Amino acid sequence: MRIGELADAVGATTKTLRFYEEQGLLLEADRTPAGYRDYSPDTVTRIDFIHRGKAAGLTLAQIREILQIRDRGQAPCEHVRDLLDTRLADLDAQISKLAALRDTIVQLRDHAATPEPTICTAEQVCRYL
Repeated sequence: MRIGELADAVGATTKTLRFYEEQGLLLEADRTPAGYRDYSPDTVTRIDFIHRGKAAGLTLAQIREILQIRDRGQAPCEHVRDLLDTRLADLDAQISKLAALRDTIVQLRDHAATPEPTICTAEQVCRYL
């Protein structure tokens, strides 16, 4: 399958597919006698995995590690679990920070509920921040 056909099949651009190949996410494609990339049909499945990994918030480097483990003939399940554990911890920390930020903004907004522009000084710009 040529790169344009593959791009259409997976909903990506040819530039993205070349990038994936350069980054080691895709195995180097065979070449036709004319020099065109000729991807095997299982490349669609590999790109689908890359997209699923990105959707889970994994980096391309992490996805490459998983693919390299699979390419060595090993199941990457434990590695994936560890990456997902780390991702969950990161998300929990982000959620906690966002919740604290939201609380701060609610307090600022409550304080600014009845604006009093006459008591704001130019040095303060706005006393509510």
